[in-house]
Amino acid sequence: MAKEEILEKVKEVRNAPSCYEGLKKVCDEYLAAAGTAQEAGVSKKLKAELKEDVCSIDHVIPFFESEEGAKVFGADQAKALSKAAHEAKDKGVKYCICPACTAGGWLLDHQDEF
Repeated sequence: MAKEEILEKVKEVRNAPSCYEGLKKVCDEYLAAAGTAQEAGVSKKLKAELKEDVCSIDHVIPFFESEEGAKVFGADQAKALSKAAHEAKDKGVKYCICPACTAGGWLLDHQDEF
């Protein structure tokens, strides 16, 4: 695995509209520390944050189907997200289908490489 691929995925997480500020901050720290003596420590911090923040597909489906999900996304969008999440799960996707979780899940699957 090329270091560039890891850095690109971190940037994808960081720049995703669905990424919350706390995770963006840790991504920024990692990107700034890449290639320095601080990288290993910040890498551990990033992995811990990803484990805490990246949602599983099994976690988001009930949210999309809930009243709260309908309030957050609107009923039609929540229904569409639920359908898309079920289709993704049927294809073997294990993380939430939002851009931050998709890239973050990839990083979790490759966490032994950075």
